Amino acid sequence: MILPKRLQAVATLIELNVRVIDVGCDHAFLDIFLTKKNNNRCIATDINKNALENAKSNISKYNLTDKIQVKLTDGLNGINVLDTDTIVISGMGTHTILDILKKGRLSNTLIISSNNNIELLRSEVIKLGYYIDSEIFLIDRGKPYIVIKFLKGEKKYKRVDIELGPILKTNKEYIKHVISKYNKILDSIKKTKILLRLKYKFKILLLKRRLG
Repeated sequence: MILPKRLQAVATLIELNVRVIDVGCDHAFLDIFLTKKNNNRCIATDINKNALENAKSNISKYNLTDKIQVKLTDGLNGINVLDTDTIVISGMGTHTILDILKKGRLSNTLIISSNNNIELLRSEVIKLGYYIDSEIFLIDRGKPYIVIKFLKGEKKYKRVDIELGPILKTNKEYIKHVISKYNKILDSIKKTKILLRLKYKFKILLLKRRLG
């Protein structure tokens, strides 16, 4: 099975043999890959019944029905989460992800890829008692994605670490992407909004200095 680049990035951050709880599993492609290639034990969950039926069909197609547990549930509800589990949440917005995390019992390892508001995600998950172990930036089918691995523990972070990421702040490809995003925002701001325009011009200047 060939995974989309986004799911490949998620898979690279998951250790061999650990149990994986895939929240919002969609078609369960990640769970199938991890079971076949990484010897992971997976629990594939989704709140959408139709999505879960598709997941079951795919799991059956690969003869993994006896190895991958499938559960219809909202977030982590009804899941007996162990400290040694790896929780994966991918393809949702930050507010939905945070709602799931704050309602459920969490493991020591979280791997998260949000569709938006990455700065808020970093800030709030750190407040839950985690630090950032790894960050991956990639473009998949023309869309930018960030995958973050959080581990239980504490580290001190500066403002730039929360805004750009403690690891991605040195990634030139990512910095160029952020500059492009800020330029688009700048172009959309009315010229009468002088202070807001200056704010983004200053952000862009600082980012360009990071490129050397």
